[in-house]
Formats: sequence, structure tokens, C-alpha cells
Amino acid sequence: MYRTITLTLLLPLLFACATSPTGRSQFMLISPESAIVESKKAYISTVSELDKEDKLVDDPLLTDRVARITGRLVSVAVDRYPNSADWEWSVAIIDDPETVNAWCMAGGRMAVYTGLFEKLNLTDAEFAHIMGHEISHALANHTAERMSRAMATTVGVIAIGAMSDHPAIAMGGAAAAAQLALQLPNSRTAESEADQLGMELAVRAGYAPNAAVTLWQKMGAQSEGKAPPEFLSTHPAPTNREAALSAMVPEMSQLNPGGTKAPIHPVTIEQ
Repeated sequence: MYRTITLTLLLPLLFACATSPTGRSQFMLISPESAIVESKKAYISTVSELDKEDKLVDDPLLTDRVARITGRLVSVAVDRYPNSADWEWSVAIIDDPETVNAWCMAGGRMAVYTGLFEKLNLTDAEFAHIMGHEISHALANHTAERMSRAMATTVGVIAIGAMSDHPAIAMGGAAAAAQLALQLPNSRTAESEADQLGMELAVRAGYAPNAAVTLWQKMGAQSEGKAPPEFLSTHPAPTNREAALSAMVPEMSQLNPGGTKAPIHPVTIEQ
């Protein structure tokens, strides 16, 4: 009886779905609005800890550069995705010269690590493609999608455990299967989707599309001998990513042939 009730309650959750800006069907158990609320809580907590550790960069040259380039991308994002107009767009510049990374949560809360600039010697256009990519994750509701996959993993484990005569064993196997079946393929798909949307944002903001290619050439050089095989990674391999981006350059070039710079939307720099 317990097993029947458990499955009756849990299985309907497995059929929630939404559609991304590229037309891809997305698995959703968490609404984008809920993802924004939870992301804000996490972001405030993270920024508070960084501030206590004196890890927030306030160098005016770097903060102005980040605000200017990111502001142009946000201007395009707000124009093309009006639902993001009320987002609290902000960036934390984290003093971590060894970390080559950036991210954007649901609701437009972002972070960049100083390692991006120190290790990659980024041009403005290359940095624009990084931020365009990260902003696209938020615009395409990838945060809600990741949260939904995490919830589905838990739901699947509970359901299978309830059916098994050996719940502990079944739950362990189900968790591993759910991780591979849900997280890895969809995460790679989301990364490729953000590459496409991010290049479009950067080009419309006034930055050359081929900078996305040179960016991933630099990323590839950084990850040589360090990255896991693509089939076990949540990101496309740098060489494959570079090839896919190269193929998009001719079409993307037509979006803004003159490279006209977009206006700068206000973006808060966390300090």
C-alpha cells in the first residue's frame, strides 16, 4: 500500500515541461519564478561571505570594464526578453586568480573570477561572449531546469526505493542512473544552447562573433590534459565547442554587420 501511494504521488511530477528560447522541450518541476527567488537567497549569502573574506574586487578599471560590457549585453537581453526587465542585474567580481569561471543565476545575478582576465588575457569581445553565454543560461531558465533535475533525481530514488526489497541498494543505483540519464545529456544541451544564444547577445551588443572562437581556443589551451572525456562531462569539449561556434559565425555576422554598440544598461557591481 505504501509503495502504491508513493508512486501515485510522485509519478505525475515526471511529466512537467516547458520550452526554451530555441524551441527545445525542457523538463521542469520548479518554476522560473521560484528559481529566481531561491537564487536571490543563495546569491545574497554568497556575496556576504565574499565580502567578509575581502574577496570582492573594487578596482575601478576592472569594475568599469565589467559594468560597461555586461551592461551592453543586458540592454540587448532586456530588449529581446522583456520578462528580464525587472531582474536585479548585478555582478560580483571575485578575487581568485586561479579560477577561470563565470556564472549567472536566475534573475540576472552574476559573478566573474579574476582568473578569467589573468589567465586568458581577454579582449573586450571575448569577455562579452563569456557574459553573453552566462546571461543566456538565465534567460533560457537553465537554473530552474537544473533544480528540476535535482528534484527528479530525489523523486526517482524515493520511488524506486519504495518498490525495492532492498531500499538502500536500490536507492544508490537509482541515484547513479538518474545522474547520468538526467544531468549529463541535458547539461551538455544547455551549454550548447547558451553558446548559441550567447553569441547572438554578444553580436547584437556590438561585439565580433569570431571572438567566441578565439575565446574557446584560449579555453582549450587552459584545459589541455585537465578536462574529462566529453561523454562524462557536463560541457562540450573545447575543440567541439570551437568548431560549432565557428560554423555559426557567418550567420551571426548578419545580425549586426556594422558592429553597432548597444546602449549600456545599469548593472550593479557588488563591492
